[in-house]
Parts: sequence; structure tokens; C-alpha cells
Amino acid sequence: MPQFYYKARNGRGDLVTGQVEAGSADAVASQLFNSGITPVEIREVKEQHDVWEEFKRRLGASNPTLDDLILFCRQMYTLAKAGVPIIRGITGLGETSRNLVLAEALRQIRIELESGRELSTALSRYPQIFTPLMVSMVRVGENTGQLDTAFLQLSQYLELERDTRNRVKMALRYPVFVLVAISIAIGVINVFVIPAFAQVFRGMHMDLPWQTRLLIGTSEFFVNWWQFMLLGVVLLVLGLRYYVRTEDGKYRWDKLKLRLPIVGNIILRASLSRFSRSFAMSTRAGVPLIQALSVVAQAVDNDFIGERIRNMRNGIERGDSLTRTAAASAMFTPLVLQMMAVGEETGAVDDMMEEVAGFYEREVDYDLKNLSSAIEPILIIAVGIMVLILALGVFLPMWDLTQMARR
Repeated sequence: MPQFYYKARNGRGDLVTGQVEAGSADAVASQLFNSGITPVEIREVKEQHDVWEEFKRRLGASNPTLDDLILFCRQMYTLAKAGVPIIRGITGLGETSRNLVLAEALRQIRIELESGRELSTALSRYPQIFTPLMVSMVRVGENTGQLDTAFLQLSQYLELERDTRNRVKMALRYPVFVLVAISIAIGVINVFVIPAFAQVFRGMHMDLPWQTRLLIGTSEFFVNWWQFMLLGVVLLVLGLRYYVRTEDGKYRWDKLKLRLPIVGNIILRASLSRFSRSFAMSTRAGVPLIQALSVVAQAVDNDFIGERIRNMRNGIERGDSLTRTAAASAMFTPLVLQMMAVGEETGAVDDMMEEVAGFYEREVDYDLKNLSSAIEPILIIAVGIMVLILALGVFLPMWDLTQMARR
């Protein structure tokens, strides 16, 4: 806790000074009043930090990962279930958090809680850390008196999200490694290998086949313009990153991702699984249907799919059923639409959406297991074409030279 320096007057009017540890200045004032002392001045004592150590500490700061948020939700669930006051729990988590950004946010949230704000309102001030889904779930938990259940459901949801992302990374690790290795090999061949053969071929004074001319021309382009190529790649990457962060760029990129060969369908199903899981969790917690769709549209982390979900919300506001609006979005399979219809008829939409989430998760898991098998033939063909052009370009002139020597 921070240290506060105070000046006060006792019952006889004498000046009293001192230093006390407390959560806020208001807590210091209450403590002094209870002791029969009237505070005159209260100010927080700033800790002295080494400039270099503080710089290194801030340099390593980054936004919380899924593991940090899972740990936070698990700890909040345990504290809320044990009946620990929220302010005390937030204070302890802020002091022990490994992530600097999360720790600083929790310290500011504690101050807002002490000023009388609700926890959900304080969390909503940090959208880069706490998603709208988390804020809505916490708000529902506060209103229903089941804050511990809300944090438990959030931790389970985030764990499923983490597992899905890890499976995607593991499936893409081998193809990415192969593509990087191919790129490095092409660069080394064009910069070091082909120029050596080019000098030999120029000394032959003979007509070279088109494969050899292609290799020599590509190599000369690499050698003479590699600085501009490197600069162009850097500018292109920075420009694309800036454009993707804009509203229009993010929408177009999210739409393009769903149309990519092989992986586009996997991304779509993973996003729909996230939508179904978060929608089921929101409706089970008592969030109104319209508000749940608004929250989930932001939770799917895909602007294109989020727009379709918002169109579903608009259809429900006009009086259409959930199944009809879902069918109009053209995102769900007939089996999923049938399960939605059963959920509406039986009043168990949350259970049916939970089943839909499980259905999509099983399909995504199956597709990820076979992703490497689907990509390997494409990589083999690409490597084969590169090796074929390289072999023809290098060995055809040597074959011609051998034929000339025999004559």
C-alpha cells in the first residue's frame, strides 16, 4: 500500500505530523478522525525509484496475455467465493500481479472502487485489457449476486480460447518453418551460388537456355537491388500493419481471412465456436438477448462476422426469431440452425448454443489435426518446382558444354 504524509491538529490544537500506510487519502482521513485528530494536509509519499531500473521495468511492460487474464479470473473467483471484500482482493492482486500493465490497471480500479464505482464500470475503463464480454459478465454477476460464478465462467471460457489458439499455432508451426527455410535458401542461392555459375557461363560464349537466363537475371536483380527490396518489404509491412489497424482495413482483412484457401474455413468455424460459446454463457447468466448479441459481436474478434451478428440483432429487434435471423446471415450450417430452432421451442437456447459450440470445436480440432497433411503437398510441389528450375538452369549449360567438347 502507498505511504501518506499528514499534518493534523489534535484536541488541544497542537500540530501533529506523521506518516501512515493506507489504501487512499480518504482512508487516512477516516483513520485520523477516528483517533480524534483533525487532518489539515494529506499527501501521498512518492517512492524513490532508480531511473535505470524503472526504465528496464517499463521496457518489459506489455498487455496481459490470456494466461494472465485466466489467472486473474481464477483468483477473483476464489476471493469472491471466500467472501473477501472486492477492494481488498483487487489490492492484493495488484500487488502480486506479474504483468505490469495489469498491476497498474488494478491499482487504478481499486481507487475507483473506493470512490464508489462498481467493478464492471471500473473494468470498462480499460478496454485494451478487459473485453466487453468480460465487463458484461461481471455486471450481470454484480446484479444477480453471483460474482464468483461469473468469474468462474469467464476463466473457463478463456481457457477454451487459449487451447484453441495453441492448437492453431501448433498446426501452423511446420508450414511456417518450411516457408522461412525456403525463403532463406532462395536468398542464399541468388546472392552467392548463382553469381559464381554466371561467371563460368559467360566465359563459354554460348546461347544459354531460358532457365539459366531466368536464374542469372533474378540473381543480378537480387544483388543489385537488395537494399531497395529490403526497404520496400519493410515499408510494405509497416503500411499493411497501419492499414489493418484502421476500421476499414480491419474489416477487409477479417473478411479476407475467411476466404483464404485451406485455413479460411478453419478460421470461420473457430470464430463461430467463439460466438456460440460466449452467446450461451451470456444468455445463461441472464443477459437480455439483444444486449447479448451486441456484446458477442465484439467478442468474436472479427469485424466481418461481428457485422453479421449485429444484423441478427437488428432482425430480432424487428420481431424475427433467432433461427430466422441466423439463417439470413448465411454463416451457420443446417444442423446448427436446427439445433437453434429446438432451443427456441424448448426455451433452452443457452444449452443448444453450448452444443453448437462443442460441434464447431470438434470440427476445428479435426481440421487442425489434418492441416499439416493438407499443406504438405502444396509445399512439396513448390519446393519441387524451385529445385527443377535450379537444376535445369545450372546443368543444361553444362550438358551443352559436354556435348561441344565431345564433338
